[in-house]
Amino acid sequence: MDYNKINSEIENVDINAIPPEDEPQRQYYFIKLLRRWMEQKVKEEGRELTCCVNTFGCQMNARDSEKILGILKSIGYKETNSEEADLVIFNTCTVRENANLKLYGRIGQLKKYKDRNPGMLIMLCGCMMQEKEAVEKIEKSYRHIDVIFGTHNIFKFAELLAMKVLDERLKRKILVDVWEEEGGIVEELPSERKYFFKSGVNIMFGCNNFCSYCIVPYVRGRERSREPEDIIAEIESLVNDGVVEVMLLGQNVNSYGKNLKNTVTFTELLERVEQIEGLKRIRFMTSHPKDLSDSLIEFMGRSKKVCHHIHLPLQSGSSRLLEIMNRHYTKEEYLELIEKIRKAVPDIAITTDIIAGFPGETEEDFNETLDIIEKAGYDNAFTFIYSKRTGTPAASMEDQIPEEIVKERFDRLLNKVKEISAKKAAKYVGKTVYVLAEEKNNQEAGFITGRTEQNYIVHFKGNEELIGKIVPVKLCESKGFYYYGEM
Repeated sequence: MDYNKINSEIENVDINAIPPEDEPQRQYYFIKLLRRWMEQKVKEEGRELTCCVNTFGCQMNARDSEKILGILKSIGYKETNSEEADLVIFNTCTVRENANLKLYGRIGQLKKYKDRNPGMLIMLCGCMMQEKEAVEKIEKSYRHIDVIFGTHNIFKFAELLAMKVLDERLKRKILVDVWEEEGGIVEELPSERKYFFKSGVNIMFGCNNFCSYCIVPYVRGRERSREPEDIIAEIESLVNDGVVEVMLLGQNVNSYGKNLKNTVTFTELLERVEQIEGLKRIRFMTSHPKDLSDSLIEFMGRSKKVCHHIHLPLQSGSSRLLEIMNRHYTKEEYLELIEKIRKAVPDIAITTDIIAGFPGETEEDFNETLDIIEKAGYDNAFTFIYSKRTGTPAASMEDQIPEEIVKERFDRLLNKVKEISAKKAAKYVGKTVYVLAEEKNNQEAGFITGRTEQNYIVHFKGNEELIGKIVPVKLCESKGFYYYGEM
C-alpha cells in the first residue's frame, strides 16, 4: 500500500523514508492521514464517529488505554461508554486463566452489534494478545474481529488503524501484528488522561523476575527503563497542565534504571521528581521486596511529597513456598523490611498481595501466611485463589491443591485480613488528614470521594468544585477499607 498517494496533499512526506528511530513522526503522519479520512466519514455519515476503549487488568494497561484514547481523539473520534460504538477496543489482561475465558464471552457479544452496524471496527490489544494460542483461537472462531496487536507495538496503533480502514485488501481480513520481542520505547505520542489532576507515568516496562506463577514477563517482555530526562519532562508537562499527583508505574519500580547506559537508581529518580515545582504528591507501584533498598526507605521517611503508602506483595508467608515461587526472599527477610519501613515512616500504610492454595501448600505453610498478616499489620491485602496459568512453571507442578481446601483457606485468609485491616483503620478515626478530592460520589448525593496520603478512600460532603484539590478532612467513621468524614 502506498500511503503517500492516498493523501499526499497532507504534507510532502515520504513515509517510507522516515527512519525507525523517528517513530513519533511516522505515527503522527498516520494520525493526520486518519483525520482526513475521518472528515470524509463524518460527511458521509452525517454524524460524529464514536469509540469505546475498555480496559482490563492493571494500572499499566490503564495507562496504555489513555495513550490509545489520546490518539483516537486526535483523529476525531468521540468517546462513549457504549460497546455499540463505531470503534471498540478491548485492552486485555491475561494474568489469570479465567480472564481469557471471560474475554471470549465479551468479544462474542460484540458480533450482534457488528451485524447491525457492518462498518463497526473491533480491535484487541494488551497482554492476552501476546499469547499465540489465544490469537489463533480468535482468528479461527471470532472472524468479526478486525485488528489484533500486542503490548510491544502499542505505539503503532494509528498506523494499524490506517492500514485497516484505507487498504482495501485488508478490509475483509483480520489484521494481526503481534511482536514476539519488545522494541524500543517510543515517546511523545498523544494521551488522554482520565483525571485532570492526577496521572500515571510509566518509568519502565517489562519484568525480569519470572515468579513461577506469573505470566507477565512472557507477555510484557524484559525490563526496559525510560531515560530519567524523559520522565521528568513528562511530569513537568503534566504539572503545567494541572496535575498535582503522579503514580510512577512499573512491574518492579525498585529495579528502575539498571538497564540504562548511565545507571540511575529508583531513589535517585524520586529525588529528581521531588524537585518538580507544583507537584504535591508522588505514588509508585509495584515494589518487589527483593529489590527494596535501604536508600528508598530512608528517602520515604524524609520526603515531603512521597505518599505514606507502599504496596509490597508478599504472596505467601512460607519461606519454603517463596523459594518455589522464585521470590528471592524469606519470611524473616520480608518482616525485617516491614520493620525498617515502619521505623522510617511510622504512619505508613502497607498493602500487599497474597495467594491461597499455591501448589504444594500445606496447612503449616498456610498458617505461616496467617502469622505474617498478624505481624505485618497490613492496612489492606488483595487476596487471590491460586489459578493455574498455562505457560508458567507452577501450572505443571504436582500437588495442585483440591478446590474445596483452597476455598476454605481463602475464606480464612479473607477473614484475617478484614480483622487486621479493621483494627488499623479504626486508629485513624477522629484524626484530621489531607484528602485529594477525586470525584463525585454517584451513590450518595452531595458527597465527594477522595484519597488520603495512605491511600484510604474517604467520602465526605462537598461540591464538585473541590475535585482536584487537597483538603483537610476529619475522619468520623471507619467502614474497614474506607471512611466517612467531614471537612
